[in-house]
Amino acid sequence: MRQLYKTIIIPQAVYDEMVAVNKIVPGAVEVQSLSWIQTKTVADVQRVTDIQTSQNNIDLGEAEAIILALELKANLLLMDERRGRALATNYGLNVTGLLGVLLQAKQNGFIPTVKPLIDRLMGELDFRVSSQLYATILQAAGE
Repeated sequence: MRQLYKTIIIPQAVYDEMVAVNKIVPGAVEVQSLSWIQTKTVADVQRVTDIQTSQNNIDLGEAEAIILALELKANLLLMDERRGRALATNYGLNVTGLLGVLLQAKQNGFIPTVKPLIDRLMGELDFRVSSQLYATILQAAGE
């Protein structure tokens, strides 16, 4: 990811969701130890509250990520949750998810294939992907 994005900024709520839980969360060690992953606090907490109040099923991490991306005028928001992605798009944000990151990594020559990685995510980490999206990503990757 560093080769693709140089710096990743996450909101405090996402950091807390990853490291302040009683189970191992993929990426938790990385967000605590890698200097190119930075944690920032949202300035306008009221906008976060407004999103959570007005939208069903948008959690604190998603709401903070959307508002922080707006505050930072981010080029790209990385988010996998469908509802959060739709809301972020409504705010005019450019959004991609993990599968988009993998596809971009392959297109830039950083990884040779995406299929084994997606299969591993689905098998070992309970990453959910519809069969239609799975086929679309593999087709886009030429696999």
